Amino acid sequence: METISRTKIVDAVKNPAIGTKVNVKGWVRTRRGNKHVSFVALNDGSTIHNIQVVIDMTRFSEEELKPITTGSCINVNGLLVESQGKGQTAEIQAEEIEIYGTADPTTYPLQKKGHTLEFLREIAHLRPRTNTFGAVLRIRHAMAFAIHNYFNQKGFFYLHTPIITASDAEGAGQMFQVTTLDLENPPRTEEGKVDYSQDFFGKHSNLTVSGQLEGELGAMALGAIYTFGPTFRAENSNTPRHLAEFWMVEPEVAFNEIKENMDLAEDFLKYLIQYALDNCKDDLEFLCKMWDNELIDRLNFVVANDFVRLPYTEGIEILEKSGHKFEFPVEWGVDLQSEHERYLVENHFKKPVILTDYPKDIKAFYMKLNEDGKTVRAMDVLFPKIGEIIGGSQREENYDKLAARIEEMGIPMKDMWWYLDTRRFGTAPHSGFGLGFERLLLFVTGMANIRDVIPFARTPKNAEF
Repeated sequence: METISRTKIVDAVKNPAIGTKVNVKGWVRTRRGNKHVSFVALNDGSTIHNIQVVIDMTRFSEEELKPITTGSCINVNGLLVESQGKGQTAEIQAEEIEIYGTADPTTYPLQKKGHTLEFLREIAHLRPRTNTFGAVLRIRHAMAFAIHNYFNQKGFFYLHTPIITASDAEGAGQMFQVTTLDLENPPRTEEGKVDYSQDFFGKHSNLTVSGQLEGELGAMALGAIYTFGPTFRAENSNTPRHLAEFWMVEPEVAFNEIKENMDLAEDFLKYLIQYALDNCKDDLEFLCKMWDNELIDRLNFVVANDFVRLPYTEGIEILEKSGHKFEFPVEWGVDLQSEHERYLVENHFKKPVILTDYPKDIKAFYMKLNEDGKTVRAMDVLFPKIGEIIGGSQREENYDKLAARIEEMGIPMKDMWWYLDTRRFGTAPHSGFGLGFERLLLFVTGMANIRDVIPFARTPKNAEF
């Protein structure tokens, strides 16, 4: 074949240089035609759109073209011309074709359209080749880029916090252990307990559930930092909202109090959603058409509306007086369920809500105690269809209050000395929050199951691919 620089299909369909000779490479979505002409829909992953390759059957033998079936990979040189069909601006008149890889029609699992999402989860190694997952993964990339872009523009520093840790930021204890000890015959102390002093790190270590505590250390030196990395939770939850491995975005800002924290969360979310609307139009329109026809309206709705700021106590009163029958009863002191959060957003206010000032007993040890002694300066951002998308707080900067809270919750003080040191030496007010990246993607893509917005889902009894 003649050597021509490759043109990505996204460029060939959006900025067609009509009349020029081009080279495209990609995977065959479909092939149809008759004995005179064959039409191949080709996609290389750069766009939701295929480009049509028109093959004049007088130039190629059927034997040459027989391996070109759905799923096969080909290399095409041809003339870019105006398309005669609807819905596309350009097509390629094939002059030379090279077959890179075949896909046996009897065994290729994506031979037909209309597969269920459940089936596609079973072939996660191939599902990125579908239109739906191509769109989701391109949007995932765009949102990751936008996150870095936003914080860079705001003067934040990207801090790489450890994935292996000896601390439990949430105090929940649902962590994956990291060890090199012989599990069949671990070393033991005189009391018969596992002797972790002989382990690789010399202590009981786990995969992190959050980079927040280490992020606070960075904020108390650099002023404003953010983390963006994988986090892990050994929670045996087989639900559409939970993963065992997921990604968190956690900004932490020195001198910010709860109001500035809420302002940052609202501005951040609006920036990300507007970025998706501006830069992922084709993929969003596809997902809107195929999966959730209210998706784009909902994205515009969030960008256009100020978020309601609502104390937890007032939220409980609204829920109690609503007359709505909830699956989980609601009263002051309970941790709100998704149904409660969505009622406030979708039924009562019809706007995103930032719920603040939660009871201290249902929140983490590091949150700043309010003057009433019963509530803390927590904040959860609640979205339509999702419920909580961000959780954050002003952190307790007072050494004595924080130490008392750690003791009250039974957290070993010997594991928290380094965290307490930031309150001992030059303490300052500071705040931050965590955005579940996959929760954001559920909202932006309109997908209903969190397993469908991450390339390879890690869930109970599932670590394949």
